[in-house]
Amino acid sequence: MQLGIIGLARSGKTTVFNAVTRGSAQVGAYSAGTQPNVGVVNVPDERVDRLAALYKPKKTTYATIQYVDFPAAGESFGKGEGPAGKFINDLARMDALIHVVRAFEDETVPHPDAGIDPHRDIATMDLELAFADLAIIERRLQRIEAEMRSIKAGERDVLMRTRDLLSRMKAELEGETPIREQAISPDDWKLLEGSQFLTAAPLLLTINIGEGDLGSRAALEADYRERYARPGRDVAVFCGKFEMELNELGDEEAAEFRASAGVTESGMANAIRMSYGLLGLISFLTAGPDECRAWTVERGATAPEAAGKIHSDLRRGFIRAEVIRFDDLMACGSEAEARKRGLLRTEGKQYAVQDGDILNILFNV
Repeated sequence: MQLGIIGLARSGKTTVFNAVTRGSAQVGAYSAGTQPNVGVVNVPDERVDRLAALYKPKKTTYATIQYVDFPAAGESFGKGEGPAGKFINDLARMDALIHVVRAFEDETVPHPDAGIDPHRDIATMDLELAFADLAIIERRLQRIEAEMRSIKAGERDVLMRTRDLLSRMKAELEGETPIREQAISPDDWKLLEGSQFLTAAPLLLTINIGEGDLGSRAALEADYRERYARPGRDVAVFCGKFEMELNELGDEEAAEFRASAGVTESGMANAIRMSYGLLGLISFLTAGPDECRAWTVERGATAPEAAGKIHSDLRRGFIRAEVIRFDDLMACGSEAEARKRGLLRTEGKQYAVQDGDILNILFNV
């Protein structure tokens, strides 16, 4: 899973990147001409830790997320030239975008515009992402018009359907409705194959507050979520500077500092949890003496699809899956006891895997 971090200059975007990845990327001097920062983090999962304590495996493997911190928008921002210029194509390949929005005061870090205004900055980025998609649509429409002049009358149906779809999408974008919120059927998406739209990607608004606002973080998050959250877009309030500084401490000491500031969850864990929710992802588990591991699948994935995440042969030769809920295994203390109590069950090809399922795939190839 790849998440792209974007934001205006001096939003604290790279500070947030360092906080969630425990990275040490240079902050404060990031320009539009530099390369993205990349960091890979393990998804915190207490279930994997507890399975490892039970099985004592040779290897413990967590699900991972790659964060890509794109250069801040340059001077062209606000003129319809899109975010991060030459990185548009890279942005379009991300599974989701994280927009870091400045909501902190710092005299040593002046805002490029007059005053701190998170709502203005959110609107600016939304507009720029829409500009990028409108440019794609315009180019596609121009190609269609050229093709329509040379194609035979009986072969125009698909082109006309695509043209009508793109024209509708364009009108809705111009009306400030991102593509993720537009009614586009699976069949319509097939007409758009190869197109990569930025406003189609799930978006996490990360409101970057100052340390003085930590005590009101929950209330601020509720206010921002009420205003901005909708399908495909969620909101997190986060103090990048505070979380980055805590990375220099041990886990226990960091937990104490969070508690004293009224922060109940690490910023990294919160960002990952919300990213999973936006993307509709869950984790299933495999456990044994060789390895305990978390795997990521889309919510609603069937047992064979989950098996394919482990290895293509397991999906191809899938027979059935032995399934036990994590909580049931912990309560029983062993697979043998879970089987004895009837809590280890067999599921077939139509079974929809649930978050926290422990799977053992039976297959034959």
